[in-house]
Amino acid sequence: MTAILPTFLGVVSAVSSSSLAVELAASVESGIVVLEGRNYRIGQVGSFVKIPLGYNHLYGVISESSESSTVDADSKISSDRKWIKVELVGESIGGNFDRGISEYPSIGDHVHFVVESDLKLIFRKNLNSHFQVGRLSSSEGIEISLDLDKLVARHSAVLGSTGSGKSTSTASILRSMVIKQDGSSLPSARILLIDIHGEYGPALNDVAKTFSIMPSGENQLYIPFWCISPDKLIDFLCNNPNDSQRSLFMDKTVDEKKLGIVKNNIQNIDADKITSTTPLPYRLKKIWYDLCHEDTINYSDNAMTTPAYAVNGRGDFDSLVAPKFLPPGTGPALPKKGGAGAMKRQLDLMKSRLIDTQYSFLLEPGDWNPDSAGATNKDLHELLEDWLGHDKPITIFDLSGMPSARLTLLLCAVLDIIFESAIWGRNLTEGMRERPLLIVLEEAHRYLGKSEGGHAKEMVQRIAKEGRKFGVGAMIVSQRPSEIDETILSQCGTIISLRINNATDRGIVKAAMSDGLAGIVDSLPVLRTGEAIIVGEAAQLPTRCRFNILPDDKYPNSSDPKIGEKWSSTRSNEDYSRLVSAWRNQDISQ
Repeated sequence: MTAILPTFLGVVSAVSSSSLAVELAASVESGIVVLEGRNYRIGQVGSFVKIPLGYNHLYGVISESSESSTVDADSKISSDRKWIKVELVGESIGGNFDRGISEYPSIGDHVHFVVESDLKLIFRKNLNSHFQVGRLSSSEGIEISLDLDKLVARHSAVLGSTGSGKSTSTASILRSMVIKQDGSSLPSARILLIDIHGEYGPALNDVAKTFSIMPSGENQLYIPFWCISPDKLIDFLCNNPNDSQRSLFMDKTVDEKKLGIVKNNIQNIDADKITSTTPLPYRLKKIWYDLCHEDTINYSDNAMTTPAYAVNGRGDFDSLVAPKFLPPGTGPALPKKGGAGAMKRQLDLMKSRLIDTQYSFLLEPGDWNPDSAGATNKDLHELLEDWLGHDKPITIFDLSGMPSARLTLLLCAVLDIIFESAIWGRNLTEGMRERPLLIVLEEAHRYLGKSEGGHAKEMVQRIAKEGRKFGVGAMIVSQRPSEIDETILSQCGTIISLRINNATDRGIVKAAMSDGLAGIVDSLPVLRTGEAIIVGEAAQLPTRCRFNILPDDKYPNSSDPKIGEKWSSTRSNEDYSRLVSAWRNQDISQ
């Protein structure tokens, strides 16, 4: 007769797909077992069990617990038997744990709860690619690690309601990614963090270089307009022009780019192979001027070769002064009408964009902005080196204060530049396959929503589908998973879910999790702050984890204001003119 071990939990009573029904033994009905000086609570949702099958041990996670009842002759209800539902998740063969199972248990097989020695076997870091992110919630002595390869290459999502510790947990994960156990940073790590609210600068300042469109001590962020697709740029500048207007813009862009080769002395490029998408500097204001010229021109001769300029009407493209022409004559009289005036609305909008200072980060990009002759002080390789070639493992793009309308355009431009460089540099040492890049997208629901139709969403969809091939991974961070585009969320191989109160959002998380652990997902509303359920390819097992605590001075700038303390403090003299000045100048440092 087989001896009953002290870890005995019950026996398998039903097997269905990857799920088991286990009848608990009478000896553990108290719910607590003391073993080796430690208390183990029996039947807790999210805890692990073990099923020995000779040389092979199966492991599972408890997803539900229940009990059956009987009614006696006096109509009294009494508990009969207790049950737990177990989801099989992996096995150990010869002391090595792997996800997935090679055989199923049989009815009557013994089930045991796992002790710390079992957990250490499951969660031990046996690969160089693993990094430690926190500790197992049910056993603080067990470190939880994630597979960096799968977390980046197969994409991930960090989800949680407001106040669940999402920003702090994200900062903790990123620090754990790039800082080794001895405190040194990984020398070739590359992470690009899109920071919508300016939260992460203080938390990561020792391992990150920060760029801002409105810098206050950070580096100025420039995104040269000539690096992004002209097809997307003209949609922004001219508000969806027709096909003939779009074609005219593209033709002039190609001509300007060919001039840019000469003016910037760019070598090793065939002018005959240049297209509108080739990333070469060109004069956007000159294109506007030329389009205005063709759209409004009148001629002073019947051969229509000499423009009929008005007095001082030649204009100036650098100052955005359009050319002016003498009005056309009646009938055969000169001047002869030339332009159709069909683009007036689009060109007026384009001019308003060009003079709007809130778009200067894109349309007046500093040293990357072509002068009146078409020459730039810096080229594209210096931009990429500035962004990704510095000595810090993390780059932060601080986009705080930017309205959603501009945010979509900016993100589209950034992602376009990054992904195109990943595609064309995939065989080079500077490319993303040799130095992979993780793009972290904070507040993703603002620009990746189901109803959004912007180019930023299209670029993230492309990265989610194709990024693995070129060494680009994505981490989606959001408080409203139900608003994230399903195509993007379905490509996230690892789900890190903090506390979620909304039932609709929990349903989305449940559908996205590859392991059908409904009972564990239903525990999302009761997770503690900074605690998460991690499921997916980067996790060895579906795990309830508490993330590493950050140093006191490395928390994101996202904590709740201390209302009681602030309202109770003595009110000083207030000068609201400073607030208005900061608002008007879009400068929070005032």
